Amino acid sequence: MTTAPPQVNRFTIEALLDTYASGLRDRRLMLVHGRYPDSAARVFTAKIGGEPRRVHVSDQASVLGIVDAWHRHRTDQTRDGEVLVVTTGVGDEQLGWDVRGHAVKRRTLTVENAEIVKQRFGAKELDPRMYRETWLLEALLDAEPHSGWQRVGSVLTRDAAVRALLVARLGLGRTGADGAGDVAVDADTLLAWSRTPAGPTRFNELDAREREELKRWLGETAGAAVPVLMSLVEAGRGNDAMARGLLGSAMADPATGPDTVLAVGGLFGQVRRADVLAFSDAVAGTLIRWIAEAKHNDTARQRVFAVIDRADRLAAEAGLTDALRTSRFLLSSFTAQLRTVAEELERSPARAEAALADLRGHALAALHADRIAVAEMAVRVARWLDTAQPAVESVAAGVRSHLAEWGWVDRALNVLWSGDPVGDAVADSAYRAVHDTARARRDILDEQFAVRLAAWSRTATAQNPGGCLVVENVLTEAAVPLHEGTAAPLVLLLDGMSSAAAVQIGEEAEREGWIEAVPEPPAGQSAQRLAAVSMLPSVTRISRASLLTGGAVMGGQSTEAAGFAAYWKRHRGEGLLFHKASIGGSSGHRLAEELITALASDAVVGVVLNTIDEALDHGQQGERTQWRINDITFLRTLLAAAKNYGRPVLAVADHGHVLERGINAGPAQLAGAESARWRTGSAGDGEIELSGPRVLEGGGTIVAPWREDIRYTPRKAGYHGGASLAEVTVPLLVLLPTLEALPKGWQVLPRELTTPRWWTEPRALDDGPVEAGTSHLPTKPKGSRKRPQPTGEGLFAETEVVPEPTTLGTEVVASSVYLAQKEYVRRAPDAKVVASVIDALADAGETMSPAALAAAISATGRVKRNIDGFIATLQRLLNVEGYAVLSFVDSGHTVRLDVRLLRTQFQLEGNRS
Repeated sequence: MTTAPPQVNRFTIEALLDTYASGLRDRRLMLVHGRYPDSAARVFTAKIGGEPRRVHVSDQASVLGIVDAWHRHRTDQTRDGEVLVVTTGVGDEQLGWDVRGHAVKRRTLTVENAEIVKQRFGAKELDPRMYRETWLLEALLDAEPHSGWQRVGSVLTRDAAVRALLVARLGLGRTGADGAGDVAVDADTLLAWSRTPAGPTRFNELDAREREELKRWLGETAGAAVPVLMSLVEAGRGNDAMARGLLGSAMADPATGPDTVLAVGGLFGQVRRADVLAFSDAVAGTLIRWIAEAKHNDTARQRVFAVIDRADRLAAEAGLTDALRTSRFLLSSFTAQLRTVAEELERSPARAEAALADLRGHALAALHADRIAVAEMAVRVARWLDTAQPAVESVAAGVRSHLAEWGWVDRALNVLWSGDPVGDAVADSAYRAVHDTARARRDILDEQFAVRLAAWSRTATAQNPGGCLVVENVLTEAAVPLHEGTAAPLVLLLDGMSSAAAVQIGEEAEREGWIEAVPEPPAGQSAQRLAAVSMLPSVTRISRASLLTGGAVMGGQSTEAAGFAAYWKRHRGEGLLFHKASIGGSSGHRLAEELITALASDAVVGVVLNTIDEALDHGQQGERTQWRINDITFLRTLLAAAKNYGRPVLAVADHGHVLERGINAGPAQLAGAESARWRTGSAGDGEIELSGPRVLEGGGTIVAPWREDIRYTPRKAGYHGGASLAEVTVPLLVLLPTLEALPKGWQVLPRELTTPRWWTEPRALDDGPVEAGTSHLPTKPKGSRKRPQPTGEGLFAETEVVPEPTTLGTEVVASSVYLAQKEYVRRAPDAKVVASVIDALADAGETMSPAALAAAISATGRVKRNIDGFIATLQRLLNVEGYAVLSFVDSGHTVRLDVRLLRTQFQLEGNRS
């Protein structure tokens, strides 16, 4: 019984031609035992003995056909020098010598697959196991890519061969001479492959033996998850294999109920529980990497959501949605956890905080940062509502508290008003409840402030401000001290900037390297931002003109420019003021040439930026309630220019604003309405009568609303002119490019002192109410001794009081590792100073701004001026073997101490109490 001839392809024939190249020098016929596919190329060029020759292939099933093919080839003059390969199943005993005598080796050549494979991979030897695996040899010959197999070393191992075969069969990547070995054949790669349109189809088209062998090899080399994936592919479920993997996590709990086990089993078929969990873990790992890419790539984002959406649909169909409420990947579980935050808001801030922490741990949190941000604002407001009820004791205290704390509340309320970005009804309802409760509390403060404002305004003047910083004194109190320093200031008047907007801009400026400064406070008081009181009514033509001219005046741009120049002339300087039309430059230039020239001079430069005010006036703000540096036209460019010229910056408003909330259908129809937020006449509900020397409209007496939902003109995006804290408070931000620009009698303001504690600090479950307005600087632990005060001069001043011997810092500096490390640091700081730094950071939760750290350890003036250098020296002491025990994070704006790593590196035992 004769066996059917094996199938041979072009690559097999090329290998035979090259193997028998010496015999083809004087012969033009090769007989091969095999069958050549009809679809394969019949004529091609191949290298034979290093020289290209034309090859013709003819598949013949009879002696007559072979003789005829050879005769036609030999007599065709156009084929002179070309080779004929005849593939056939006819045995040599049937062929006469008249044909065999012309053939290479004078016989029909038998294909030795092992030898061909060696030749195609450029190997001298094969892994011995491969000689017994006919399927593998045949598959390698059949799957060879057009560019050939990647060359291996002297021995072709079985693993290398199967890997190359798998890459070629599945279309995983480059399979030719340039690199099948470079393709990672792992769960991550195969999960991505399973979602390609043709990938699973290619696998299923292979014969059963090859599929089984490839699955077995994958299980041995790529882990238990991959055979599960390939089984799903074979079952026609490859495209949603990842979605099924996400649902497999429902099996993780050993107490999983039988219904859940049955439902998951229906998704996977006959797969062991351990293998399902392994596959689920592999899918989770891959999806986490995809999510990281999706934050910056829309295509990757679509890929992630395709998997997640499919998983949620499958979960609903299989009745697994409730069982997967704690999943880290499903959108349904994200929504459930978000709703938990919303539901806990009315119970306690601590419970909402815990739920928020769980929500932040959800894998989709990175892709729903906008929804997380709203939830965070809700929790922050809940924390504020849990503080002691604040009160307005005076106008001065009111504006200061508003900028320091209540403006942060307004910032959060502006976000909460719009609700959940995708409109989840449960979350929206909870957010609105928190918003309304906080708004009612803010209304009380606004009413108290308005009463204080009415009494204060009757006698207040620039010369007798009643303890307040009034807007017409801003240049004198803030800009003049800057002018007396190293460079003239840049005064940026951000028209309409509220405290809510100011705290956002200040936060961003600090992150971008600006140093905020304020006058040193009286003894016993903490430093805080300056806040002024606007002119009345709080409108642009009065407050802006008064601020820029240094006097109580009304007027437009010409009045402002002339008054600004005259003010600085009185202070022996030159003042140049630029308004909207004179700021922008010509084509290719962001700023006007005259403005650039002014910034390069010694003049005090003022620039009026109208973006916020115009957005409110023309309704351009829409739902956007956040104000960042990039949102304000020219602001980033001007800040960069100021830093380049070494100028300090005074960023100041002329008044604030309230937003349109759509509460009332139309304006209040009252007589004497002169503007959106002030009028003449008698005060009604939600209004206050204001009169005095600083009231420059209405003949010195006006009526202004303190409630934010009152307006007298058609609807706009926002309004100003009223008597609320948000409108009357004028925020000031003094930003320094370097510490050398710090004015005499001023100090650096750490961001910990600009941020209310309730904004950033989570509440413990057993905490009581937090006192409103408390500082965010770290407090000393109970029972600790007073922080030692420095004496002497120099960068590393010594202290008079020895720290407690039980603190973490003193344990470190007393350790043998520290003493050995100190030998390698020239001019190491005193041990007491190092200990105080460690303790301050540990007490603060491991992170502090450099300025706050300098303040907390009572640093000398030299340390404060060179705090970065001081910390660099500490890093050489504490970062044993290069490990980042002490480091800068947040782009260099935060110092971080890794306490756990510190204990490990300095061989300390136990935890600090």
